[in-house]
Amino acid sequence: MIESLDILLSVLVLIGALFVLLGSVALVKLPDFFMRLHGPTKASTLGTGAILTASAIYFSGHVDGISLHEVLITLFLFITAPVGAHLMAKAALHLKLKQLERTQHITPEKPTSSR
Repeated sequence: MIESLDILLSVLVLIGALFVLLGSVALVKLPDFFMRLHGPTKASTLGTGAILTASAIYFSGHVDGISLHEVLITLFLFITAPVGAHLMAKAALHLKLKQLERTQHITPEKPTSSR
């Protein structure tokens, strides 16, 4: 019979894999550097965090004590990923990397004359 812990671990791994997949698709599909930077930074960090959380829970149950390896990796990931993305964005701004032209999707209304 499947235990509730196995279901929790399976859900965490599936959620993590889905977020990593979405981050990868965003990296490929988004049109410019700044948009490409946003997708993998957020989604892949959450996905990897969910997978590492599942790993920490699993190995904490099979080893005497708490598995600190995964906790430290998750902490390091959550600290370094936003800092790295920020530095890449600042470098791209410093190099004046071309951004995709943002167009207005809403057309401004013409002023009506009152008669």
